[in-house]
Amino acid sequence: MNADFGAPKEHAGGLQQRRALYQPRLPPCLQGPTVRAEYGDATTTIDPSCAHVLAQAFPNTFGQPLVSFVAPADAAAEERPPIRVGVVFSGRQSPGGHNVVWGLHDALKAYNPQSVLYGFVGGTEGLFANKTLEITDDVLASYKNQGGFDLLGRSIDQIRTTKQVSSAMATCHSLNLDGLVIIGGVTSNSDAAQLAETLIQNNCKTKVVGVPVSLNGDLKNQFVETTVGFDTVCKVNSQLVSNVCLDAISAGKYYYFVRLMGRKASHVAFECALQSHPNMLILGEEVALSKLTLMEIINKICDGVQARAELGKYHGVLVIPEGLIESIPEMYALIQEINILHNNNVPVAEMSSQLSPWAAALFQFLPPFIRRELLLHQESDNSAQLSQIDTEQLLAHLVETEMIKRTKEGRYKGRKFSSVCHFFGYQARGSIPSNFDCDYAYALGRISLHMIAAGLTGYMATVANLKDPVDKWRCAAAPLTAMMSLKRHLRGPGAIPIGKPSIHPSPIDLKGKAYELLREKASSFLLDDFYRTPGGIQFEGPGSDAKPITLTIENQDYVGDIEILKECLSKVRTMVKPGCSREILKAAISSMLSVTDVLTVMSHPLNAELPLYHFK
Repeated sequence: MNADFGAPKEHAGGLQQRRALYQPRLPPCLQGPTVRAEYGDATTTIDPSCAHVLAQAFPNTFGQPLVSFVAPADAAAEERPPIRVGVVFSGRQSPGGHNVVWGLHDALKAYNPQSVLYGFVGGTEGLFANKTLEITDDVLASYKNQGGFDLLGRSIDQIRTTKQVSSAMATCHSLNLDGLVIIGGVTSNSDAAQLAETLIQNNCKTKVVGVPVSLNGDLKNQFVETTVGFDTVCKVNSQLVSNVCLDAISAGKYYYFVRLMGRKASHVAFECALQSHPNMLILGEEVALSKLTLMEIINKICDGVQARAELGKYHGVLVIPEGLIESIPEMYALIQEINILHNNNVPVAEMSSQLSPWAAALFQFLPPFIRRELLLHQESDNSAQLSQIDTEQLLAHLVETEMIKRTKEGRYKGRKFSSVCHFFGYQARGSIPSNFDCDYAYALGRISLHMIAAGLTGYMATVANLKDPVDKWRCAAAPLTAMMSLKRHLRGPGAIPIGKPSIHPSPIDLKGKAYELLREKASSFLLDDFYRTPGGIQFEGPGSDAKPITLTIENQDYVGDIEILKECLSKVRTMVKPGCSREILKAAISSMLSVTDVLTVMSHPLNAELPLYHFK
């Protein structure tokens, strides 16, 4: 065992010690050593057009039923054999990850005290190398309700290649594991689905289940309302943004350009804007939908600066996600060319000379510091290092240049434009988790054990109705294949086929209630300095149970809606039985045909374009 992992933390006292005493709250169905499960109908995928491909790729795990955990089971006399489970951090560190392990451990020991939980040291590389740490009460004592992933650590965040899958399977065989819990985001859970299928095909008894843990909040679908860590990250970043807002209005002379985490989707920036009310927010989904060029974005920002100057205001705050640069069509194309050169092992010093003519022209137009950052070596998934590309400085630089130009042309007569840039990328990842993330993560950990005990594999632990108090949460297990498709959203809500089934990052719903609220407030945000100060995370008293605004606004209780549908169908069956009147039968047929027609049309929706909210 690596001495850096699993060793007790040296608490300096204060908040860390107080948080260790917090006992996560549990939904009623999880308050026992076993649960009663209800098996629903067979599932499909959100994209019906690729269901047949998924069925071929996952013959053993596609179409599995949704499983709901409805109440503690009466298992007083039931003999429960010990279970051996492994757990691995396979995603980037997110507040609450340790509580998933804690919940899993407690449920495992309640199920049978002789059960064993192994943590893989060093993430997926520890899984491949069979490098384990037995998780015990003593080991967990210093990590309850704490941030970071330092109990076990993490590494390359993937179980994808034939060698990696074979190594993972060998470890499962060697440890005689009944279950393997993979904690991570979209990529990790896609890998979990493939590993589950492969283990079945190779007659390996290990059940594979996933847990949605991702600070980006982009693992959202009909079963997953939000991810563990998103609430905490947004609360921490919202406080930082609000601090900047108050600094801006106090000095009255600077524009702050703030970049927040969020690669393929802008959920963190979106939630933080709702919590702190910056003057401007640019979402990647908006830019992609409207196909705005870099200079069109610059002109929109400058128009906002000029409108504020007419009111005598020479300060402001602009928030962007780190993935914005890939949402700009020409920048995305440039990055793709650079990625191809990296894949072809072209030396960095020679890349600029091997770009296409238009890409070379754009590359030379960009400031030197951006050119250097665009050429950095790729991430482990062959994508650009977006966290290392100072998009906020690029925008500030180009806005300043444009404002100088407007001043010379007489179109702008205000004070000289001045900017300050920030990237809040890592300040929140290791934060002590909020009460919501502590409760949510602990519940998911316990659900994971019950999934394994029920013999489920290729599933994700889920909790629905999260906007309500914990005692109203709905616990379930959803097949990973039901979250997969052959298409991913690229630079906006449009989807393109990629040929390989995966769970893809979910973009912001530009037709949703939360986005509509943001559009309604846009003018006030831009001109009125309607700043909001949420303050630091509250662990006690009023505000301690606050949840993400986007979560509370949207109606996302998918499992509950399915139950309502079941009740309606049951009523129809009761009322329309052989022997009923012809009038009732005809009315039922007419209504059902109408419903069928509507659902047929809705299964092939068209994406209506929406304007950028803050540039109206």
